[in-house]
Amino acid sequence: MATQHESQDQSYARSPEEVLRVLEVSREGLRQDEVIARQRSFGPNRLPEARRRSPVLRFLGHFNNILIYILLASAVVKAAYRDWIDFWVIFVVALATGLIGFLQEGQAERALAGIRRMLSLHATVLRDGEWSDVVAEELVPGDIVRLRPGDRVPADLRLLTVEGLEIDESPLTGESVLAVKGTGAVPIGAVLGDRVGMAFSGTVVGAGTGIGMVAATGSDTELGRIQTLIDEADPLGTPLTGQLDRLGKRIAAFILVLAGVMTVVGLLLHGDGPEQLLDSAITFAVAAVPEGLPAIVTITLALGVRQMAQRNAITRKLTAVETLGEVTTICSDKTGTLTYNEMTVRSLVTSVGRYSITGVGYSPEGHAVSEHSGEAASFHERRDLHELVIALSRCTDAAVQKTDDGWSVVGAPTEGSLVVLARKAEFTGEGYQRTAELPFNSKNKLMAVLDRSPDGSVRLIAKGAPDRLLDRCAYQLDANGEKTPLRREEWDDAVDSLGRQGLRVLAAAAAPSFGASTIGLGDVHSLTLLGLVAIADPPRAEAIEAIRRCREAGIRVTMITGDHASTASAIAAELGIAGRSFPRVVTGAELQVMSDVDLADIAPTVDVFARTNPEHKIRIVRALQSRRQVVAMTGDGVNDAPALTRADIGIAMGINGTEATKEAADIVLADDDFATIERAVAEGRRIFDNIQKSLMFILPTTFAQALIVLTAVIIGFVPPLQPTQVLWVNLVTAITLSLALAYEPGEQGLMSRPPRAVTSSMIDGILIARITVVTLLITAASIGIFFVELGSGSSFAIAQTSAVTVLVLGQVAYLFNSRFLRVSSFSLRALRGNPVVWVSVGILLLLQLAFTYVPAMQEWFHTAPLRWREWGIALSLAVAIFLIVEVEKAIARAARKRRKP
Repeated sequence: MATQHESQDQSYARSPEEVLRVLEVSREGLRQDEVIARQRSFGPNRLPEARRRSPVLRFLGHFNNILIYILLASAVVKAAYRDWIDFWVIFVVALATGLIGFLQEGQAERALAGIRRMLSLHATVLRDGEWSDVVAEELVPGDIVRLRPGDRVPADLRLLTVEGLEIDESPLTGESVLAVKGTGAVPIGAVLGDRVGMAFSGTVVGAGTGIGMVAATGSDTELGRIQTLIDEADPLGTPLTGQLDRLGKRIAAFILVLAGVMTVVGLLLHGDGPEQLLDSAITFAVAAVPEGLPAIVTITLALGVRQMAQRNAITRKLTAVETLGEVTTICSDKTGTLTYNEMTVRSLVTSVGRYSITGVGYSPEGHAVSEHSGEAASFHERRDLHELVIALSRCTDAAVQKTDDGWSVVGAPTEGSLVVLARKAEFTGEGYQRTAELPFNSKNKLMAVLDRSPDGSVRLIAKGAPDRLLDRCAYQLDANGEKTPLRREEWDDAVDSLGRQGLRVLAAAAAPSFGASTIGLGDVHSLTLLGLVAIADPPRAEAIEAIRRCREAGIRVTMITGDHASTASAIAAELGIAGRSFPRVVTGAELQVMSDVDLADIAPTVDVFARTNPEHKIRIVRALQSRRQVVAMTGDGVNDAPALTRADIGIAMGINGTEATKEAADIVLADDDFATIERAVAEGRRIFDNIQKSLMFILPTTFAQALIVLTAVIIGFVPPLQPTQVLWVNLVTAITLSLALAYEPGEQGLMSRPPRAVTSSMIDGILIARITVVTLLITAASIGIFFVELGSGSSFAIAQTSAVTVLVLGQVAYLFNSRFLRVSSFSLRALRGNPVVWVSVGILLLLQLAFTYVPAMQEWFHTAPLRWREWGIALSLAVAIFLIVEVEKAIARAARKRRKP
């Protein structure tokens, strides 16, 4: 007997009899002794549990980060100074940061659990010549299984017989319509959607019946292969985490090097003792470590998560918020994301003319419009329309119903669209009665009914594939409702024209019935063609606009779908994905024979990947990433989960998405709307800007404190700042000014600039120059007022308090510079748009007044009350800092203009 792998890999390409022979099974099913033997050989029909690491090791792993080290080092230093309040604040922030990562790490395991929940629990199986219900886990390759409407397929089956069998394979293929099944073999290498003779584990029978033989179980099923792909698809670190890690290492190196230089200089040049050097080194470390940085980044991201949730994007991973802002390519599923996932009649064609049907989805609102005149066409007044709509609605088994969430279809989506069409025409079917039926058959590709109208007349109505139905028509209906000879070529041209637009086309025909009470295929002949109906899952209007805005922002949108190339291409053109009439399309069959190198070469230029398998999607994502693309992948089916895991950002649909997809994703859309992604990208860019602004604010102010201490040690004068005073400045600015920039609104032109390059630094050369300028300005101002006060006869305490005040007010002034990194802050805009700025400044000034005038604070921090003179000098220096930085920003803008090609 063939192995399970061999049978599964080749069964779709073999005839039913050949598959039975390979697996040594008769149509009477397996004997019980054979089942027991095969269970020992193949194991249970279930997916294996995911490999799990120890929770303790997973938790500790999230502290292996340089920023966490810096944070913990700061806490240790503060503990050494017995500043327990600050110690616990920093320690809790470090703990919370690691805890957030720990809670998010379980995504892949939960995604696998979501897949396992898709498995069927029971199956109807033929053993020892008798049908019985068994636990699906007991199935083995070779078992004969029966399928009925509503059944979840319990394993991968090679179909042996079918009767109108249609299966919802959207979780695996992404196709929005039910897959019509047969028993024929297809060539080796055919994509999942083309394997008509297979029923796959986890999919659901929508209509008809069938009998199939188990070809694969457990992890060898297509569902099992997807689980393996998820397990092997290592998630990438986000650009933000990588950039912050590199920045943290540079800061750590900077601190160690300068601390060493400071120690050597103090020892060799000034002869400082070990205790004095240790005290200076600790002061320098406290001043130089930006301990507020991880907290500010976390808070900024958390605020972004809240903002995105208000816009229907539920974020499951903090860093995903910012990464969205760096996306260069969005790989989007078609069904339900770019389209409504609600089949809709788009056009009707009769012998009289063509009509467009307005309205989208299952809501019965819309009307017919003549494509010739552009005027509304009445369903009641136009005989050709009236007859076509009645025939289509009577020859269907679907129904529509209104729920709390809107309109929904009971039955096949395609047939449901015909019922919606009838509702738009205000046809209820009252008084009509079906007396006989010929069900749809995948071989004949048509359905026929005998239908009695309210006047008692009975006629045969048929609906199905145009080519099959046209073969059975001899006439067509004219504008007056009279029969005329069929003009076949004209109808064939109309079918081809609609097909090229990616529309699913059905034909409807009728003939008088002469007292028959039953109907067979032989009765379906000499029909009168009533017309054609063109159906599609229409693109969302908001998605069209969102794609246009993405193109303006330099973001490519690539459609990856299980649909046929013609359908996908037509929808892509309508959406404007390529920005041109003819999108570039590559099919899954072409991907099968394409090397990874060739795929990486073409992937950035392809607009549509059609008829794809799950492994194709993950290959596409990897190919794009190999070309330095930051990839966002959207999806709703379990087939999308591996690619979502691998992508830089995985985005799942919250309404129609499977649980496995949601668990694998970083972001879940509450409204399944592509436009939400575009808005989330804008939010991601705003968040990156705010993180960058926070960095640009924190670093120079932190470095200025460190440089004050370093300058004092190297030159050999008493430092203007004591360690407790440095801690004070760090504390009050961290809880006030630093937080204000997290609330900054998006700047103008946010979505007009191209995505930031993955390799670019968070701080470019021009911004480094600004950090240097601001560091020197605040340092010079603080040291300057310190010596001015000492020179004027003020006490040492007043001189130090003045230095701290300049340090604080200088940061207040620089905060307004930092609100706009690239444009001037010398305008009223810098005073508006972010009320948190004024709240934080107000709180800071109150705290600084307490620091200066409250006796207890004077005792703790060795401060003294300042006079109006000291306040005036400090305020003047702060204003000077603001103005000089604005001059530097003007020079930087000019430099950027010169660098542009």
